[in-house]
Amino acid sequence: MTFLPLSQPLLREKQQELDFQDLQGLLHINWKIGNFRLWSGFYTRIDQVFILWGIASAGIFITAQFLPISWYTQAIFWSILTLASTIIMIFFTWFWVSVEKLRWLLYCWVILMLGGVALTDMGIFFGWVEVLMHLCPLWLGLSAIGYLFTALAVRSHTFLVMAVIHLTGIAVLPYCGGWQFLTTGVVMASSLLMLAEWQWDMRPPTDYDVLTPEQKQFNQQQYQYRNL
Repeated sequence: MTFLPLSQPLLREKQQELDFQDLQGLLHINWKIGNFRLWSGFYTRIDQVFILWGIASAGIFITAQFLPISWYTQAIFWSILTLASTIIMIFFTWFWVSVEKLRWLLYCWVILMLGGVALTDMGIFFGWVEVLMHLCPLWLGLSAIGYLFTALAVRSHTFLVMAVIHLTGIAVLPYCGGWQFLTTGVVMASSLLMLAEWQWDMRPPTDYDVLTPEQKQFNQQQYQYRNL
């Protein structure tokens, strides 16, 4: 298996000619005050999952950095949030990963997120000092693994770069002093929101067994339009 040519941009403006699986649950945003446009864009189910996890990551690590809330309370609340986000992720992405033959990738992300929460909770409730001292590297490392799996699955240089960024974040943490939680939150959240806002590189369309002949024909036409 080879990646896409390096000549293809890592990030670019979103493509308008979306495949059938990308059109399902598509969210259009056009916020205006009078004639002044505040925000305009469209977001696929995959983009929406990136935004969900970006907001969740920012909330978790900024709270840990700035708010005087007990670790036990945070563990309970953020475990519920992570579980809810994981369920939403499965619901939002199931059709897409089924069409793209990437269910295994979804399973990997579920295992990484729930495994990370379980290890974090055990570190907090059982007083595992080594876990508590390395919560930020733990989550940056889990994210890096997930991005690496994603890069291999969709043959994307963009996700490979994201994995490298998160691994670099681990190396930078010792120099952040008491701002490690904020640094971790910024790295994780900004990466996710960037992926939601821009088009990343991906392998060509595969053989969509899940789709009807008409839907396959539609995707072939969209692929041709994108390459004009």
